[in-house]
Amino acid sequence: MSSVPPTTPPGGAPPPFPPYDPKTQWRIHREQQKAAWRAQREAWKAQRYAWKASYVGAYGPRVPSVVGPIILIGIGIVALLVLTGHIAPGEFWAWYGHWWPLLLIGAGVALLGEWALDVRREIPVRRGGSFVGILILLAILGFAAAGWNNWWGPFRAQFGDRGDDFFNAFGLPQHDMDQQALSSQIPANATVDIENPRGDVSITAGDGPNIEVRAHAVAFASSDLDAAKIFAAEAAHVSVNDGDVLVKSESNSSGRLNLTVTVPKSARVTINSGKGDITAAGLGAGINVSASHGDVHLSAIAGSVQAHFSNSKHDFSAHQVDGDLTADGDLNDFTLSEIKGKVTQSGEILGDVHLENVSGAIHLHTHITDVQVASLPGDLTLNTDDLRVTEAKGPVHVVTHSKDIDLSQIYGDSYVEDRDGRISVEPAGNYSVEAKNGKGNVEVTLPPNASATVDGRTRNGDIVSDFSLTVSGDESKTVTGRIGSGGSRIVLSAENGDVRIKKGSGFPPAPPAPTAAAAPKAPAAPNAPHLKAPKALPAQPVTQ
Repeated sequence: MSSVPPTTPPGGAPPPFPPYDPKTQWRIHREQQKAAWRAQREAWKAQRYAWKASYVGAYGPRVPSVVGPIILIGIGIVALLVLTGHIAPGEFWAWYGHWWPLLLIGAGVALLGEWALDVRREIPVRRGGSFVGILILLAILGFAAAGWNNWWGPFRAQFGDRGDDFFNAFGLPQHDMDQQALSSQIPANATVDIENPRGDVSITAGDGPNIEVRAHAVAFASSDLDAAKIFAAEAAHVSVNDGDVLVKSESNSSGRLNLTVTVPKSARVTINSGKGDITAAGLGAGINVSASHGDVHLSAIAGSVQAHFSNSKHDFSAHQVDGDLTADGDLNDFTLSEIKGKVTQSGEILGDVHLENVSGAIHLHTHITDVQVASLPGDLTLNTDDLRVTEAKGPVHVVTHSKDIDLSQIYGDSYVEDRDGRISVEPAGNYSVEAKNGKGNVEVTLPPNASATVDGRTRNGDIVSDFSLTVSGDESKTVTGRIGSGGSRIVLSAENGDVRIKKGSGFPPAPPAPTAAAAPKAPAAPNAPHLKAPKALPAQPVTQ
């Protein structure tokens, strides 16, 4: 007979389960899930550490690159220089829009240098690339700056600036008032500084010892009372401190002040203009102009001229200047005539250039074109497509691209370097010519009795000569030989284009030496540029 333990209920049934508790069951389930996740995470960590150890053993530890910190330091330095005024923002973005690819080149050179150092290590390393995003951002900014310079600059130059009326966005009524004339006696040979942030400035020279200032004020206001406040805020003031004279008006975005100033003949004038045109005539001691927005027209200036521009909105013209002329900054149209001294220009020119009758040396420099002419009795024209020099005396030096170049009646040696354009040179005597073209034809026209040694070549083109010269080669051709006694040297090169040596007519007469002009009179301020018609040159014998 079997026995049953005492704890077993009668009949041998199993003991009952404890009562069901949902909270307890959920807590147990949650703790089990946490334990499983912890085990999985520890497994992942162990696997990652094992993979990292094997990868570092094979490829070396990860080392940050110095390119990123260098870029950040450079950005910080440039930002500091811009904020402190040492670099003009417009000039920086114009420069950056043109040269930003150098940043990628520098980063690539730095990475190559790091690679050259890393290959010498006993334990290999991996360089971090966290700076790639910065480079992409800077490249996007470079594309944007280049588009701004190449598209917005010409667009703005073509359609112009609406001036101060542009800021009258609410169409407020215009109020006008003539300020009471100001007159003060100033010392002889005084320095006159004119500062007008908003409005035109017209300045002429008088015969007396006084400075006279007349101001026409404009205000955009809804009432006469508001207009009177604007007139008072922008009124012109004259202060005299020994030989320093200051004519100044205050800026007001709701108006402008147009100044008409008369100074003694011997005064040296400096003008700092914000938004407005500048005209000056008859000054006897030169002028220094700084313009932000507006055209500048000068005439009959005795002494040097210095002009500084901050953007490409300006048209600049100067006529009858008895001294050197310097212009820096971006321009639209650039027009000069009858300049007795040297002409030096640097900056971008978006419009047309026309120069004529310049006695001194000429140097024009943009990021595309560099032109140097010793003297210009004739004229020079430059635009986006063409460069033409007619009748120059002394050496001519031209380096450019994407332009057709035409030099004629050149009384001196010529050097021309171009690509994606046509070169045509016609010396006015036995002068040397060196012309190089990357893609385009090269043509030189020599007189029938020329005396020259010729050396020309083309890689993918033809050679045609009106003189008896030796042409050889098939795909790459050369031309050599001597014309006459071989006095001058003609060197021509076209990588992808034809070389033509033409026989022209006889030598034209040499231009006469410029004569000293009488002291210019003080005409009224010009309203638009004016060019005198070139004078006919007397025929003179030419020394071969």
